[in-house]
Amino acid sequence: MADKVNIFWFRRDLRLDDNVGFYKALHGKFPVLPIFIFDTEILNELPKGDARVSFIFTTLQNMRDKLQTHGSSLAMYHGNPMAIFKKIISAYNVQNVITNHDYEPYATKRDTSIKQFLKENEIGFYSYKDQVIFEKDEVVKADGTPYIVYTPYMKTWKEKFKKDYDEKIYYTNEFLTNLYQHSRLPNLSLGDINFKKSKIEIPEYNVTPTTIQEYEKLRNYPAEDATSHLGPHLRFGTVSIRKMMKKATSEKNEIFWQELIWREFFMQILWHFPETVENAFKKKYDRIEWRNNETEFKKWKDGKTGYPLVDAGMRQLNTTGYMHNRVRMLVASFLCKHLLIDWRWGEAYFAEKLLDYEMASNVGNWQWAAGSGVDAALYFRIFNPTTQIEKFDKDHKYIKKYVPEFKEGSYLDEIVAHKEARERCLQVYKAALS
Repeated sequence: MADKVNIFWFRRDLRLDDNVGFYKALHGKFPVLPIFIFDTEILNELPKGDARVSFIFTTLQNMRDKLQTHGSSLAMYHGNPMAIFKKIISAYNVQNVITNHDYEPYATKRDTSIKQFLKENEIGFYSYKDQVIFEKDEVVKADGTPYIVYTPYMKTWKEKFKKDYDEKIYYTNEFLTNLYQHSRLPNLSLGDINFKKSKIEIPEYNVTPTTIQEYEKLRNYPAEDATSHLGPHLRFGTVSIRKMMKKATSEKNEIFWQELIWREFFMQILWHFPETVENAFKKKYDRIEWRNNETEFKKWKDGKTGYPLVDAGMRQLNTTGYMHNRVRMLVASFLCKHLLIDWRWGEAYFAEKLLDYEMASNVGNWQWAAGSGVDAALYFRIFNPTTQIEKFDKDHKYIKKYVPEFKEGSYLDEIVAHKEARERCLQVYKAALS
């Protein structure tokens, strides 16, 4: 039988340094064989030119290159994870599988099955917290129940951070000698997994002291490139949340810090209430009689609603895979309340397009826009898509970048008048909630 090895399974933690599970694996008794599985259960739902898959692939190749300088590599597989693990344990003398927690419903179900399968084969399965500072039920009310309103959660989170948090960084460079020594482990091309390189590239993140200090002042203006672009990098783990929290707290910018806490708020909501992926958190909101007009949905998707700020946001999304957060709130509210289209339709479209798609935040924010979620906007608060321009893009810089044909007084006809849409929305919501 081959030499004994431990497997480290990379998932949404695509970096070699300050990776808790990888660090723990490298400190184990056996050499570490790193792997990544292109999971067909996930990939089969994605368009073949998906920019996120291109990004993952390029990141993995860079990781392989680094590992090969240490006489090792990263084994890449394509298929159903259970089938892949059956293949791996027949090829290697596996003692343990080490990974990091993933909190999404599919991932927790998958990991439970894999753990049971490995146990039946007398192989250990160990998973660690890596992508958040506090997880699951680490920040809860005094009675042990989860917070469902952000502000008290955030205050308790900060208290716990200041009191209990160990700011350890899990440096791994000096332990890379503990890798399985084989530099020609299985590799794949994009073609092997039935994908092609995307024309859209995920931008580098920008977390300079200036970005953090000016974040509060500039973050609401979509024409300004003033956000950090951290989203995709946190999503795929190409950056460490511990290092980012250290930056945020050292610069003492409460708003930037609190945006990172929002992410953890939604993650613990998803963990406590996984049914909210499909169902309204506030059950009575599932009684809303959505219009779900497919022609209007297509106009919304294409950025042809006749409301220039809404259209600019959707065209930005379609061409770059990104949308400014202020505009995300507007286009989501517009779909749910002006067009009375089910928030799940919008959530699914964002899931297909957003480079920084994160299930917990996406579901949480869409339910916020619809009024059906935790800490939600009250249903009678309906954004006026015209006055939003005056507040956040009065010089039309953002609009003209993505809607170059826009001219005041001569643009597409509005898909619905704001006043009429508002009154219709209030009637439909009242009927469902009364």
